[in-house]
Amino acid sequence: MNEEPLLDELRAAFDRLDPVPDDVLAAARSALAWREPSADLAELSGERDRQLVGTRSASGIRLLTFRAPGHTVEVQVSGAGQDLALTGRLAPATVADVRLRHPHAAERSARADETGRFALTAVPEGLVSLVFHLPDASCVVTSWIRL
Repeated sequence: MNEEPLLDELRAAFDRLDPVPDDVLAAARSALAWREPSADLAELSGERDRQLVGTRSASGIRLLTFRAPGHTVEVQVSGAGQDLALTGRLAPATVADVRLRHPHAAERSARADETGRFALTAVPEGLVSLVFHLPDASCVVTSWIRL
């Protein structure tokens, strides 16, 4: 028995009755394009907010910690709206090329110095992920998080 004709009819019915939104298809294609197959995934393991002392605004600093086997990434998020600043540290300390991924903004990059510290400015709100290309050709990628 050949199920292909039935599957083709089902696909056509779903395409007519409940099509996948274009933005969902674009996000799926982008996710595949952004893959780093050999990278170690640094998953979010801690998050906390800290109010700035002596300020009148409600904005504070968000502290994020990502952990991968053998690596920790600490990120401080400050600012608001389309002008966020990310400062952070990669441990163990090493130089690295840092790339910020954002589905709706131009890619930004920075360099982590020999102490593992890096900074990215003018980061818009939304989903972001950081990619660290290390000197030994390995790679660490943080999980996606909404800023």
